[in-house]
Amino acid sequence: MTKEYKTIREIAGPLIFVEKTEPVGYNELVNINLPDGTTKRGQVLDTSDDIVVVQVFEGTGGLNKECGVRFTGETIKLPVSKDLLGRILSGSGEPLDGGPRIVPEDRLEITGAAINPYARLPPKDFIQTGISTIDGMNTLVRGQKLPIFSGSGLPHNEIALQIARQSKVRGSDEQFAVVFAAMGITNEEAQYFMRDFERTGALERAVVFLNLADDPAVERLITPRLALTAAEYLAYEHDMHVLVILTDITNYCEALRQMGAAREEVPGRRGYPGYMYTDLASLYERAGVVKGRKGSVTQFSILSMPGDDITHPIPDLSGYITEGQIVISRELHRKGIYPPVNVLPSLSRLMNSGIGATRTREDHKAVSDQLYAAYAEGKDLRGLVAIVGKDALSDRDKKFLEFADMFEDRFVRQGADENRDIETTLDIGWELLAELPEAQLTRIDNKYIQKYHPAHKAKEEKKE
Repeated sequence: MTKEYKTIREIAGPLIFVEKTEPVGYNELVNINLPDGTTKRGQVLDTSDDIVVVQVFEGTGGLNKECGVRFTGETIKLPVSKDLLGRILSGSGEPLDGGPRIVPEDRLEITGAAINPYARLPPKDFIQTGISTIDGMNTLVRGQKLPIFSGSGLPHNEIALQIARQSKVRGSDEQFAVVFAAMGITNEEAQYFMRDFERTGALERAVVFLNLADDPAVERLITPRLALTAAEYLAYEHDMHVLVILTDITNYCEALRQMGAAREEVPGRRGYPGYMYTDLASLYERAGVVKGRKGSVTQFSILSMPGDDITHPIPDLSGYITEGQIVISRELHRKGIYPPVNVLPSLSRLMNSGIGATRTREDHKAVSDQLYAAYAEGKDLRGLVAIVGKDALSDRDKKFLEFADMFEDRFVRQGADENRDIETTLDIGWELLAELPEAQLTRIDNKYIQKYHPAHKAKEEKKE
């Protein structure tokens, strides 16, 4: 039986300060017994010879200096089994769906570890999300970490759910699962997520963790770690390919800042802790493909940029750690285009590893490059038209100006339940490129133009 200490010296925000304890470990679990017989849980945040700082998960309301504190000698562990699939759990791993507690095959520490660089395999398998702007222009590859940079009021939750529903590895009968972790969301958003997962049947292959806005900020710090631990278990013990969706990383970082302020740490940029880069890396670097293991963990983390500022510390640091970004555009959203993905600042650094003749189609890279170049030129011309007027443009320029509108309307725009395979995406790309003079398709090899260009395909069909 562990000792109970009644030596709480101070209660500050979500923290309690306990004096004169035995040696305790960092991150150790703590039980706090209230005078009314109830128990709250906490975790050791800081330990020294004189004082132990404990962060309390359920908040410090109702605590006083008479409460008893017991140190359990254990760190936080997630009970795991294959029965996790199809479950909706709270941000601390408790069932929210009315089902029983998980009967564990194992209990795993949630801190985990980044994958050893030597043990990593280079990602190369294409994941089809069914969204043209991602599959065609910023391809997601198995084992990649690819964040979505969004803003407040933009439909990043809808995009996350569409990716969760539609994602699959083509030409493979391997098991595919989704781990969805939402941090700091409202009750309304939580209901929306649960309804959507149940309506579409996506819940059967998903594990959902929901940390609500009115839950303690401390819990927000363990939610993504619980999700990643569940993902690693399914990937490396059950050979599943797991897509982890974390939303919203900004709420996670706000919780980090809140905890830093409570501990009276010296703040870094904009008040965030100086160790935020390392902390985010400890989450992002748990994605990857490991040598000798069949399973993999792929990450989509969603973060809303405060003030739509891509130089804000959260997107800035995330961009350093991850392999690209998908940028959600407020301008496209205002035009009523869904999903409003702006392909120009978006980037997938591993795209070239996951596309080509054996994985998607031989013309994929060329079509993507040509679409990007033509759309970029069309968008530049919009700025010119605002100054000199459309009549001042040459016929060639007018074609590119029209192309930008068509690209947004036919390639970017698609239904929330529209699941396009990669061939459909590339064919739409070719239909748009057919509107430009063939001489302007400078980024596509002539053999692909002869094979896939609608005008040449029509000639071939007539011959037959």
